[in-house]
Amino acid sequence: MNRRHFTRLLAGSALLTPGVAACGNGSSRSDTAGVRYAWWGDSVRQKNYTAALKVFTDENPDISVKPEFSDYDGFQERITVQMAGRNVPELFWVPSPQVLSYQEAGLYRNVDDLDAFDLSPYPDDLLDSFRIDGQLNAMPRSVFSPAIRWNQTFLEQSGAQLPAEDDASWTWDALREFLLDFSADNPAGLRGAAYGANNDMCLESWIRQHGGDLWSQEGRLGFEPVVLEEYLEWWESLRTAGAALSLSEQEGPDPEWSVVGEKVLLTFANSNHIVDEAEMFPDYDFQQRQTPVAPDATPGHRFLYPSRIGLYARTPDDKLEDAATLLDFTLNDPRMIELVGMSIGAPSNPEVLEAVRSTASPNDQKLLALVDRETAAERRPRYEAPPGSGTWRTITARGLESLTSGATGITDTVKMIMSEIDAELGAAQ
Repeated sequence: MNRRHFTRLLAGSALLTPGVAACGNGSSRSDTAGVRYAWWGDSVRQKNYTAALKVFTDENPDISVKPEFSDYDGFQERITVQMAGRNVPELFWVPSPQVLSYQEAGLYRNVDDLDAFDLSPYPDDLLDSFRIDGQLNAMPRSVFSPAIRWNQTFLEQSGAQLPAEDDASWTWDALREFLLDFSADNPAGLRGAAYGANNDMCLESWIRQHGGDLWSQEGRLGFEPVVLEEYLEWWESLRTAGAALSLSEQEGPDPEWSVVGEKVLLTFANSNHIVDEAEMFPDYDFQQRQTPVAPDATPGHRFLYPSRIGLYARTPDDKLEDAATLLDFTLNDPRMIELVGMSIGAPSNPEVLEAVRSTASPNDQKLLALVDRETAAERRPRYEAPPGSGTWRTITARGLESLTSGATGITDTVKMIMSEIDAELGAAQ
């Protein structure tokens, strides 16, 4: 969704709902009872969050909560319509491509003046890192990082061993050679990896190692075409040799885990994915580590991604304290994590993070170990996806389909991807 599209939606809704005030810090009264809380995920997440919200309402009987749940794509489509009608839930998760788009659309309310939301667990420097254009509004609910996840059971059964986990050994070239060797005449018919060129976190890791940024501070693509060309060359060398699955074998540019989980040794993933996805194949032991490192990697390339939750700017005055109380439970109560797990990442609240370490599940611990390593690493600034970039992964997926089908070569594919993304960013201005 770009600015032009959003403006059209708002214009249409204004014609249908005359007299609605412009977005502010709240309106005087609510038209519906209860705090609306919107999130996305699978049925397991729905069950866990519903149970957690029941704990909250049992302890706060004067506050009713109205859950709004859907899958990721459905969530974005629904909230776009809700934005046009100025009918957004009081609390809502923020999709990664939409952080600044929602900011530009005026969806967020600042949270630093809410008596019911406690900011004392967060050090000032951490709060400063959460701010968007100096405003503390869309609070991170969790953090995670790019990861390489592998099936340790398959690795041992194959008698193989990954390159050592140090900067000299754990390189992109070394991983490619390992995957080629692993896949060649594998006795179990396993392939080295799912085709993961469309994994945004690992792509961003590659770009930052090679001196660029996925997004620049000015809100444009922050890397040269040659960087993406070399990345696609790396993936194509695996796919064409049979060391990575074809798009048809994994049902599209984004591998379907239920389909590929027993076909491949290794996947490119977000570090939090292990929490839910390992449970889909309980007979196997899954492990993960940081992404490989280019020999001349630019300092500070490591990064964490903060996954955010917003408080709607038009939250009515008579709902504001209730919404802030629910936000406080969501981010500041260790029981929330104990009830829902860490499928969305490690807690952003430092006190909650320490409180849940001892009770975290084995797969949660694997997530925490990776986040700890990324946190300790040198990290240069990272910039959120700019307004108008919400379709960039769809554009990239379309380019990958063209490339892998043989319709375009790598150079033309990169030109197509980058020009279409630039056009979308231009339309948003």
